[in-house]
Amino acid sequence: MSYVVAVRTLCEFTAKRGDLDLRFTPSPTALEGIEGHATVTSRRPAGYEAEVTVSGTYGELTVRGRADGYDPALNRLEEIKTYRGQLETMPDNHRALHWAQALVYGHLLCQARGLAALNVALVYFDIGSRKETVLMQTHDAATLRTLFEQQCERFLDWAMREAEHRRARDAALERLSFPHGAFRSGQRELAVAVYRAARDGRALMAQAPTGIGKTLATLFPTLKACGQGHIERVFFLTAKTPGRALALDAIDSLHRVEGELPLRTLELVARDKACEHPDRSCHGESCPLARGFYDRLPAAREAALESRRLDRDTVRQAALAHDVCPYYLAQELARWNDIVVGDYNYYYDSSALLHALTRINQWRVAVLVDEAHNMLERGRKMYSAEIEQAAFKAAGKTAPGVLKKPLQRLQREWNALNRAQTNAYQAYPDVPERLLSAAQNLIGAVTDHLADAPLSLDDTLLRVFFDAMHFVSLSEQFGEHSVFDVQLRGGVVSGGGGMPEGERRRSTLCVRNVVPAHFLAARHATAHATVMFSGTFAPEQFYRDMLGLPETTATIDVEGPFRAQQLKIHVAAHVSTRWRDRERSLRPIVDFMARQNASRPGNYLGFLSSFDYLQRIAESMRTHHPNVPIWTQAPGMDEAARDEFLARFRTADSAHHGIGLAVLGGAFSEGVDLVGDQLIGAFVATLGLPQVNDVNEEMRRKMDAKFGSGYDYVYLYPGLQKIVQAAGRVIRTETDAGVLHLIDDRYRRAEVRRLLPRWWEVP
Repeated sequence: MSYVVAVRTLCEFTAKRGDLDLRFTPSPTALEGIEGHATVTSRRPAGYEAEVTVSGTYGELTVRGRADGYDPALNRLEEIKTYRGQLETMPDNHRALHWAQALVYGHLLCQARGLAALNVALVYFDIGSRKETVLMQTHDAATLRTLFEQQCERFLDWAMREAEHRRARDAALERLSFPHGAFRSGQRELAVAVYRAARDGRALMAQAPTGIGKTLATLFPTLKACGQGHIERVFFLTAKTPGRALALDAIDSLHRVEGELPLRTLELVARDKACEHPDRSCHGESCPLARGFYDRLPAAREAALESRRLDRDTVRQAALAHDVCPYYLAQELARWNDIVVGDYNYYYDSSALLHALTRINQWRVAVLVDEAHNMLERGRKMYSAEIEQAAFKAAGKTAPGVLKKPLQRLQREWNALNRAQTNAYQAYPDVPERLLSAAQNLIGAVTDHLADAPLSLDDTLLRVFFDAMHFVSLSEQFGEHSVFDVQLRGGVVSGGGGMPEGERRRSTLCVRNVVPAHFLAARHATAHATVMFSGTFAPEQFYRDMLGLPETTATIDVEGPFRAQQLKIHVAAHVSTRWRDRERSLRPIVDFMARQNASRPGNYLGFLSSFDYLQRIAESMRTHHPNVPIWTQAPGMDEAARDEFLARFRTADSAHHGIGLAVLGGAFSEGVDLVGDQLIGAFVATLGLPQVNDVNEEMRRKMDAKFGSGYDYVYLYPGLQKIVQAAGRVIRTETDAGVLHLIDDRYRRAEVRRLLPRWWEVP
């Protein structure tokens, strides 16, 4: 029974000690780290070997990794670390970890090359100054072997238990049966396609209607493939909290089939929801749960992994019992769980934890992306950055003296850009070089300052500088996938582009991602298999273009269990919900709603294009049909308010039945299960098209240039996707029946109708 571990993972397990210390000291980005390594190796003489693959064994343990470099002429192995700021301020426990990694690599190289001795060097490369600092030790092979064996001994017991867990898990998964006996209509077809993707190591796009049990139809076959050794771990990613709950419940159903299935599942939650001391900073001098974190981590880890379901509450209990931070305990547990359930950003964001772990450990993972139509907007947000001039102006008033000049330089370049702009909104072909240089200079100054005085900046200033770092990082990766735009705030643009005397203009700068495919493709490539599934995943080419899926991606469009007779559809083709027609559309819409409610009393959802339109509909309903009960979604509803909104649908008291008014694309448009009589109909009084504005029009032009389908890609496809998702709230099971009113004359158009579900019968 063997166990394979990466050098970095081994050393992080055995050599990390002391406090959790996450003081804001801007570290190199992943790209800067790669570039820094390349710079160092490019300076080395001919014959220098970069990225040397090494491996070795100790008992049943196999340790593998890639040493950064080896110079045969000097007989020197190098472990390269990039950093910003003052090297002497690096915590001792960081340096100890770096030496542990370097010395393990040293032994593996000696063993592979038959070396009697070796010079082992830590090479610290300053991203700002481009200078190297080399720290070196010389060891004979026997000493390096002893050091290697000491690390392995500390890990071996854990490794053997992990190997036994893996063996028992795979055996149980191989004999696991489907928890509900028979598959639902369409569910088996989806499960077979998912299994093949996991087995063969490829991507799959699956469109499958709500109601067939997509969560279980993706998890079950993936776990079967895991039991057969095709993959090692499963990441189930969702856009919203309800999706996580559905996944955890589906996994619970598998445990009930097998008894106590030896399968560990971890739920990852956002830092702000897991933090016990939001008023404290993440370091040992401030937070008691950060003090001595790595010293208490082994016991906390052991205790937590006694549970098969590590949801938010279970992790919190284990963490607090051992006085460690729940959020960072969960981050550590991600290394040791079979299934991780969390938000998209944990794998797809630029600094994603799960992607980094997969790459470092060379895991074979299957990534299951629930309601994957949401990945378009989420991907754009992950890879967009916006900075407000007013915030930087305010920062200049309170920043330490050493940062005032860099802030002033940035303001000068920013103001020059403002003065040259003749429109309130303008897009540019790239980020101006002088502006970017000033922002880079500011980040360098902030980094140097924080290295000397890490606690000297308040949270407001840190937020401003963090935004600047994100902006610079994306500016340095700027390409045809993004737009750089400037929105002026305040002041009046004169005919010649100048400003009236005495008026000051401020602006917002944005590196705005349009096509996230450029960034997401690398994440797909790291995964062994990627399964993206949704009830609305059409047209196929649109999502393939937007989400960066490889050309070899398999596709499936699952025929659902629903019949046209279950959903009676009406089209109000004489009503226009366009902006110019909003006022005269109010009365016809509320009359539709009132007549439907009178003919069949019950619970309905009404979807509108905006909160303003929703409020006007609500006022009109109260004026003209005061006997029809209504309740409304409000902007920024918290979880309790959302639960209260949905509770009206779930009451058995008919006196509380009526119409809930919600915004299309909002919290109640998807991920809401109201079965049977809880919801018997919906009104969709919009075509769902995004607003025509400067930003969307610039995106349309970008899409036209890249794909030749700007209007469809920016307006039509995203709009219809929201319509189908919202309408999908009505029919949730094979026994549901309901009515759908599509209110807008554009529902008669052929290009709109072809995007509606095939099983709908639209008159």
